[in-house]
Amino acid sequence: MTASKDAGEPADKRLTPEQVPSDTRLARQLARRQSITETVMAEGSVRIEDLTDRFGISLMTAHRDLDELVSRGILRKSRGIASAAPTSLIESSDVYRSSRQSAEKKALALAAMRFVEPGQAVFFDDSTTVLQMARFLPSIVPLTVITNSLTLMNELKGVRDVTLLGLGGQYYNWCNAFLGRMTTHEISQLRADTLFMSMSAITDDIVFHQFLEMVDTKRAMFDSASTRILLADHTKFDRRALHAFSPLTSFDIVIVDDGTPAVHIARMRDKGINVVVAPTRGLGHASAIQRYDPEAR
Repeated sequence: MTASKDAGEPADKRLTPEQVPSDTRLARQLARRQSITETVMAEGSVRIEDLTDRFGISLMTAHRDLDELVSRGILRKSRGIASAAPTSLIESSDVYRSSRQSAEKKALALAAMRFVEPGQAVFFDDSTTVLQMARFLPSIVPLTVITNSLTLMNELKGVRDVTLLGLGGQYYNWCNAFLGRMTTHEISQLRADTLFMSMSAITDDIVFHQFLEMVDTKRAMFDSASTRILLADHTKFDRRALHAFSPLTSFDIVIVDDGTPAVHIARMRDKGINVVVAPTRGLGHASAIQRYDPEAR
């Protein structure tokens, strides 16, 4: 392939600035798209016209670059705005979500491992929070892991004594996961001991998500698991999303980080919700995971 080919062609998606000569048009194009991605992710959202000024490009070039990034599920584009941050109607990409609240997500994942027992069959959703549990799972084998997350499948495909059941269906680039009717049908044929999941927003103690197919897929897992555990960092209580999933009272356990306002924790416990608060400081290692003792809560 030559550098003169249009960067919108699928083959170009496999290239990075390091893979082509630095003085070529393609290399400059790839570097600019990387810079645009970093800019939008850092700010959450940017007017497309502002990108033309910042990078000295035409409006047509800006749209072409953004269309490529949108097709790869990295950014979103709507009404003259390029965005990475979630809104009440649009969820952010897994790339953006992975870069946010990393300490809180690790704390939630470590706390969640208390509820995993060797020999279990476990649903893991495609959330970047639950993904953090992957690093700890090798210490709790044997396990049967059921997931629609392509990222999690890749993380666990070489782990010994993990039976990995990958859920198929329609692939969505923005979350790197499979969703939809085929996925929910596969889930309905299975039964698991535990589900670990996260969602976009919590409003009035009800869990919400922006994407209906995501809600349907997670609900199918919810209905097919004996124990349902929600992982929610403190930022979820400040967000809104369109589609209701379920009240917090329907979960067996809700794990939050220690940055969650005390008023939220007290309110949930007053409603009888089993809330576990995960510390973000002094995190232990997988070898130090403590088993869940229902009498100790």
